[in-house]
Amino acid sequence: MNRFFSLMYGVVIYAVFLATLSYAVLFIGDIAVPKTIDSGGVESPLFLAVAINALLLGTFAIQHSVMARQGFKRVWTQVVPKHVERPTYVLAASLVLMLLLWEWRPIPQPVWELHGVAATLLSVTFWLGWALLLTSTFLINHFELFGLKQVWTNFRQKAHREATFRTPALYKIVRHPLYLGFVIAFWSAPRMSLGHFIFAIACTGYILVGIYFEERDLVKAHGQAYRIYREQVPMLVPFLRASKEKSVLAAAVPLDQR
Repeated sequence: MNRFFSLMYGVVIYAVFLATLSYAVLFIGDIAVPKTIDSGGVESPLFLAVAINALLLGTFAIQHSVMARQGFKRVWTQVVPKHVERPTYVLAASLVLMLLLWEWRPIPQPVWELHGVAATLLSVTFWLGWALLLTSTFLINHFELFGLKQVWTNFRQKAHREATFRTPALYKIVRHPLYLGFVIAFWSAPRMSLGHFIFAIACTGYILVGIYFEERDLVKAHGQAYRIYREQVPMLVPFLRASKEKSVLAAAVPLDQR
């Protein structure tokens, strides 16, 4: 019975995550939902809107960063069963994302507004970014990433094997195609409002900082194999030399956290 409830827990959380992410895609794209990044919700003075949005983005970043670290996981799995650790992380991420979508303050003043071919191109790359993200999750292990595999193997009373280090397809071109998909989607806006611009800058900065800490964990987990991979394959931009990417990461990560 406990295994059944764990399985249902993982399935329900996955459904909640899919619904939340689907709304977030439309929210960021300013498409056909009651509240988007540029419209709906409470109107606030510029300073207050920036402060609230920064607090929401910071909360999202802290939840993702803290719960993703190996040290936190070691402590957390003393509280919750190991097979529900990942679904619980996904639940927490979904709840924080819901809070961000609910309380976001639009700042609609335009930074740029494009028309014609340029606007069409950015509309296309917006969806290509999300397609790249989704494809990247399936290239590694989509269902493990979102906690379904863990609860399924527990339900079947089989031991869960941690993912081995491998570099399928897109991962031979860039180390983080999933994050690249996010960056493309965030910046592909034919009409870039000030609120969307702040969102894109903050999320891109968080991605760069997140990559630094994630790769530090990956080096600990996979050793020399990941070090060689990191030297040979660009981080986000195909064909960009590793030395240039190191300077980007150095600029993104505070000195006291390196």
